[in-house]
Amino acid sequence: MTHKLAATEYPIHDLIRRRWSPRAFADRPVEQEKLLTLLEAARWAPSSYNHQPWSFIVATKDDPTEHKRLLSTLAELNQGWAKNAPVLILAVAKLYFDDGRVNRHALHDVGLALENLVIQATAFGLSVHQIAGFNVESARKQYKIPEGYEPTTALAVGYPGDPQSLSNELRERELAPRIRKPLKQLVFFGEWGKASPLLAASSHR
Repeated sequence: MTHKLAATEYPIHDLIRRRWSPRAFADRPVEQEKLLTLLEAARWAPSSYNHQPWSFIVATKDDPTEHKRLLSTLAELNQGWAKNAPVLILAVAKLYFDDGRVNRHALHDVGLALENLVIQATAFGLSVHQIAGFNVESARKQYKIPEGYEPTTALAVGYPGDPQSLSNELRERELAPRIRKPLKQLVFFGEWGKASPLLAASSHR
């Protein structure tokens, strides 16, 4: 297992600091109770008007046919490493409220649900890699996803594995340090792009 703790500017919760997105997974199944707890954590995310616009298609290696089916929707490069993950999940967003109005927060809310899932996974010692590289139309066709619903993200879930199992290119990514933009590039005050004085004040402590 590779530990890649976030080098934070300010203290954050250990679960957030430990969370990252590996591609190496161990040949070990995820216990059913833990998997259900991940989905329960996602279920309790906040959402606009409590609409809860998330759904999840779950495939595990307990059913190899279904695991391969979900795997087949991923981009070829991602299939190469995600095939080792014992659990694959496809997150789907409901784009409209029940009265037909567009829910412009639907994707945001699905993201909140997934972060709940990811943090709960971290608490269990599990790893989650969220995957943008998948074929939306293939997923829609394979699972008969109706109009008004959007496949948003695929996830690989499992216990962390050995980076040496990856290709050279992916191994380099796996072992590279984690980086983020500094807060001064993200937190503004008064107008767009103007760094908040909150950051300057904290630097003088």
